[in-house]
Amino acid sequence: MWESICLTVIATAGNNIGKILQKKGTIILPPLSFKLKIIRAYALNKAWLIGFIMDIFGALLMLKALSKAPVSVIQPVSGCGLAILSIFSHFYLKEVMNAVDWIGITLAGFGTIGVGAGSEEQEAAALSIFHIPWLAFVVFILFVLLNGWLRICKHHRREQEMMEYDVVEETIYGLESGILFGMASVISKMGFLFLEQGFHKLLVPVCIMISVCCSGTGFYYQTRGLKHGRAIVVSTCAAVASILTGVLAGMLALGERLPSAPNARLLLLLGWLLIIMGVILLVGSTRLMQFLPLPLRRFSRSSADKNYGRE
Repeated sequence: MWESICLTVIATAGNNIGKILQKKGTIILPPLSFKLKIIRAYALNKAWLIGFIMDIFGALLMLKALSKAPVSVIQPVSGCGLAILSIFSHFYLKEVMNAVDWIGITLAGFGTIGVGAGSEEQEAAALSIFHIPWLAFVVFILFVLLNGWLRICKHHRREQEMMEYDVVEETIYGLESGILFGMASVISKMGFLFLEQGFHKLLVPVCIMISVCCSGTGFYYQTRGLKHGRAIVVSTCAAVASILTGVLAGMLALGERLPSAPNARLLLLLGWLLIIMGVILLVGSTRLMQFLPLPLRRFSRSSADKNYGRE
């Protein structure tokens, strides 16, 4: 189990750092298109190319981890990617981190240890190919309800002549993207389980293709939310919804179970909680700093400035 958790941590680090490097590389590049000249410019950009390779490598490692461990373990651990990204941004991009950031990183780290210590090997439950349309139906119903709620909020905002997004709209976009990210992991895992249980090998690439479509649609909803809404609300809702979707769908659809030993069960649940808390703190650290006592805020800011000065 620890092997799968380590693979997940490396994979999510590759995904997150890879995207930052790609973003850094695109600063001097034209918009991506299928023109040979532009594709060549991207391929020759060192930062973008390294980021792209890391992103692909991370995705492959994530598939490897999903083939070895329950999605209810892998998906929460993937939330640590934000902690790794914060550390990378601090030391490589020279971004200043505050006290709340470091607390969030610490909680996510301890949460990962708790998940690893509390997890146990499980025998795969019998699956039916009809689980895929059943999951699709559940997600469809959820999106109908969420989009119906979204339409009501938008209509209310237009009536009130409000320009800025309401917090409910930001929350809905975050939830929708997070649900799709979680479902992407669940469907990938389902493909590997089908293979283990003797189903046709073609089901694996089919499930992976559906997973890629879920991830792509999730990025679309997340981008829509980030375009007009507040990043803190959209990102937090997406991260938490992704973890909860992976855990719940893994248990309800894939037959994954909590550990049988009480101590292991407690460690696993505590690990999930610490990871979720760590992600929330990392996403909302800037806003949360405003609620700290003034002396603590000054101490945190001066410490960050000193560290930045040494670098």
